Parts: sequence; structure tokens; C-alpha cells
Amino acid sequence: MKGRLISTTGPLIAFSIINHLDVLHHLYSTIVIPEAVHREILEGGASNIGLTNYQKFEWIKITPLSNPIDPLLKTILGAGEAAVIWLAQELHFNFVLIDEIKARKIARNVYGLNVVGSARVLVEAKRHKLLNNVGDALQAMRDGGYWIDDSIFEIALKEAGE
Repeated sequence: MKGRLISTTGPLIAFSIINHLDVLHHLYSTIVIPEAVHREILEGGASNIGLTNYQKFEWIKITPLSNPIDPLLKTILGAGEAAVIWLAQELHFNFVLIDEIKARKIARNVYGLNVVGSARVLVEAKRHKLLNNVGDALQAMRDGGYWIDDSIFEIALKEAGE
């Protein structure tokens, strides 16, 4: 899966919860986030989930947008998701890492972006021997408070051969 990746907030938090942000670094040549995602992670809500792990990794590049985000996109999606889609389009990146369904559909169907989710990344990590068990990783994400739909969980297990 080598290529350049732009990520939304949720997957970064999910990988931080399970102490596997490094998987992204091994699977992708470049990982970028827009400033909006960086701010969302730093704000982190009351629990600051994933903040400590996120701050350890200097290979995640924070990149400003060159142009203002389409106002319509900003009204449909959250600030981080809109910024990810806009930045991916500006920089012509290979992949966007998005778990939220509406943002995935817009990124893929409207902007023609190659969308991957956290579960797909975990399956690829197992294929590259960076992870032993996708089911355990997904369950740990859930246990840490990250929502993963049952159907996504089951599909990932099937694709991982578990």
C-alpha cells in the first residue's frame, strides 16, 4: 500500500488507542494531516484519547491548505473531514484515511479519492506482518471507545482470515 496518505482525526485516535500509529508509517511513505485535524487531536475532549501517542510521532506532517475549503463541503462535513478531502485534492495524494460513512462517500463519489478505513489498514498491516491479529486490534479500538460497526468488524476478520 505504499503511497501518500492524508488522515482524519478518528483513525489517528483509534491507532493511538492500540499503540499502533507506527503501522501507518510502515504502510505509507508519507502521512499528512491538515491543521484542522491536528487541532482536533490536541483538543481531544475531556479524555485526550490518543494525544500522548500522537505527540510521539514526528513523521506525521501537519500541512496547511493552499486554498479555502469549498463552503458547501464545510456545511456537509466536520472541519477535519472537509480539510482532509480538500487537502488530498490539492496535493493529489494516493489515499485518504476516513472512517465516517458520509465523509467516505463524499470523498470517493464526489472527489474521486481513494478511501481506506482503519479496518482496511489493520488487514494490510497483518498481511505485511506488522500485526498478529486484526480482531484483537479492532476489539481494543472498541474497548478504548472507538466505534466500529459490526459489519465492518466481520468483513475485516474475513479478509484477515480470522
